Amino acid sequence: MTVDPASRSVRGLTVLITGAASGMGRATAELFAAEGANVAATDLAEPAVRELADGLQAKGLTAEAWGLDVADAAAIVTVTDAVAARFGGIDVLINNAGISAFAPIDSQGYEAVWDRALAVLLTAHQRLVRAALPHLRRSASPRIINIASTEALGATARDSAYAAAKAGVTGLTRALAVELGREGITVNCICPGPILTGMTAAIPDADRATFARRRTALGRYGRPEEVAHMTLSLALPAASYITGAVIPVDGGLMARNA
Repeated sequence: MTVDPASRSVRGLTVLITGAASGMGRATAELFAAEGANVAATDLAEPAVRELADGLQAKGLTAEAWGLDVADAAAIVTVTDAVAARFGGIDVLINNAGISAFAPIDSQGYEAVWDRALAVLLTAHQRLVRAALPHLRRSASPRIINIASTEALGATARDSAYAAAKAGVTGLTRALAVELGREGITVNCICPGPILTGMTAAIPDADRATFARRRTALGRYGRPEEVAHMTLSLALPAASYITGAVIPVDGGLMARNA
């Protein structure tokens, strides 16, 4: 496929998205499909991600679904190769799959939380990059976009496992940007702040409102679609000189001192 390097369209590009069944991943899949991309939606929740793909197909958009546990190294290779075979390659990898991983450092179950956090939130990212790399190298507009968190930039009590994994994602992003840059493969990272997703749904409305008013410049939680649009921007062929960036999408959370 020939791609205009100045293009501001992802039409015809193949995008592999992990954690696509809900939240930011779902919004990202819907946006890329609406923009004409071939969407490979993956998630541990296979029925939900298949429902997403079926809904997109019903609208005349191009999407396929795969069940994927990103903690399963063998499954990553199998699914990545299946995506490339189905669509003739991979142009954009979006490492979005995530879990909540909060535990006090001295709690009995901390080691298990730590191991799971690193497996899903960090190790899976490098495994997906390694699996997708042969396909990305054949793309005319290769992009890797990792989803981290503002918890990588400033932590919360009892989230050391989560924060460490997310900080690892920012380090991995910068290192791979340097390593892969001469091949024209860009690697960037988005750090969402407080976003209205399944992970934050359990927080009482009043507590969310108080936090947003006190901590963010915009005074509100973000919507998954607002993160998805930043992801789309980094995936554009025209975004070819942006790499190694760590970009907060946080309503001004990290900019605010008090």
